[in-house]
Amino acid sequence: MNSHLILLPVLLQVLLTITLYIKLNIVKVRAAKAGDVNEERRSLHDDAWPDYVLKINNCIRNQFEVPILFYVLAISFALINAVDLSVLVISWLFVASRVAHAYIHTGSNYVPARRKIFTFGVIIVLVMALMLTGALLSA
Repeated sequence: MNSHLILLPVLLQVLLTITLYIKLNIVKVRAAKAGDVNEERRSLHDDAWPDYVLKINNCIRNQFEVPILFYVLAISFALINAVDLSVLVISWLFVASRVAHAYIHTGSNYVPARRKIFTFGVIIVLVMALMLTGALLSA
């Protein structure tokens, strides 16, 4: 199997993060125009922004937590040429979990649902790490 295929879910994860940055810019401009921003605190304090901005900002922060581990694992699989169908499927599942997490986080922000999706993603990363360990030991 072509090991470069694992870069497709990686690319989608990157695009998700960029999309969130674009959405953040849009809502920040809207909040500023609406007068919803405490201009004195804006440059250094998150609490200067309304909750609808903070939800997106916090979601972006989340894209630099567990997804970083996914990036490392995915690139490692590609480097050792160990990408197979199971690795691809689990990679796509991880990215789907991140899309769902971002949708919930920037929408309803219902924490119990968000926590379940987050935990699912963490479990996927753990499984990927175990799979990579197996691939390294069998090489």
